[in-house]
Amino acid sequence: MFKPFPKLPIMVSRFVLMSSALVILLAFCGASQAHDLRPAVADVTVTQSKIQVELQLTVETLLAGIDVTKVMDTDEAPQAETYDQLRGLTDVALAELVRAEWPLFASGLLIEGAGLPKLTGVNVIAEPNLDLPRDTILMLQADLPPGNGAVSLGWIVQNGGLVVRHGDGHNAYAAFLEGGEMSARLPRDGAVDERAAAVFWRFVVEGVEHIIPKGLDHILFVFGLFLFSLAWRPLLAQITAFTLAHTVTLGLATLSVITIPPTQIWLVETLIAISIAYVAIENILRPKLGWWRIVVVFGFGLLHGLGFASVLGDLGLAQGQFVLSLIAFNVGVEFGQLAVIGMAFILLALPLGRTNFYRNIVVVPCSLGIAIVGVWWAIERSFL
Repeated sequence: MFKPFPKLPIMVSRFVLMSSALVILLAFCGASQAHDLRPAVADVTVTQSKIQVELQLTVETLLAGIDVTKVMDTDEAPQAETYDQLRGLTDVALAELVRAEWPLFASGLLIEGAGLPKLTGVNVIAEPNLDLPRDTILMLQADLPPGNGAVSLGWIVQNGGLVVRHGDGHNAYAAFLEGGEMSARLPRDGAVDERAAAVFWRFVVEGVEHIIPKGLDHILFVFGLFLFSLAWRPLLAQITAFTLAHTVTLGLATLSVITIPPTQIWLVETLIAISIAYVAIENILRPKLGWWRIVVVFGFGLLHGLGFASVLGDLGLAQGQFVLSLIAFNVGVEFGQLAVIGMAFILLALPLGRTNFYRNIVVVPCSLGIAIVGVWWAIERSFL
């Protein structure tokens, strides 16, 4: 049976911590920012005769023709060089190009119940750091036909996610739409009638989907916790610590008590990758539950909560739905985590858990693979 050397776990733990600190230090000194893709945000006002949309987006992505459903970063796209050339344009030149290419955008914007949208203004927000995405705000307007018919807003699949916001205060509506989806019916001079149960369910689904299938890093972390021990007490202790921690930072970050600048999101993602590698290595070298493991898992849970918060912010939270949406999203995340543990138990623990070779053929190889992925992600998110 596999038995680690008694002093090796301490040495490796210290090595991982020092390596993590080195990664962070080097990243602070010279890491470049990837051109991460973000959802566009549409603030919508509907009157009896018109619909007005203030659309904030990274317009270079659309001009370059990038299908954001196929890549996570513009550097991964075949049109990466075109994007970089557009990103190098002056703010004035970009605004002029947007006006000239407006038919391209108009064809991708879907407004049901209204006429063709007109471009009434372009505001390019200055961002001197070319390694960071630049936001552009498009002011749009379309005429409505006579009557009281509501309207819906969306855009084509390849444009990716779109946050639609309508109204103010407790009657405000906010929803994250995948490309091709349409918003709820937005009434003229009124509020969207969306029941609390519908809002709750929508954010539960978003929470689950952030784990399965979108959250591979969170899946690997939870899987790493599962591999630590087949006994239910160590697993319960770790999952409880992790859940409490990410719930705290998710709430604080969403309430803006803790604020992570967009330019530093990469650092949170890097630390999350390091957390994945750490728990996996400790599975191999120190497979006994102690207070240190719980403290480490709790600390890493705080980081994962910040990662959840950045996603929840992208989804769009209306003021009147804030608390309900936050609770529902967290519930969805927990369901996703339980699903990961459940699948791991059915596929691995049930058929192999009582064998003498479970640790050697399941725990050690799987943990090693998770550690390698975590280290690679830490390097990729910091330097590449």
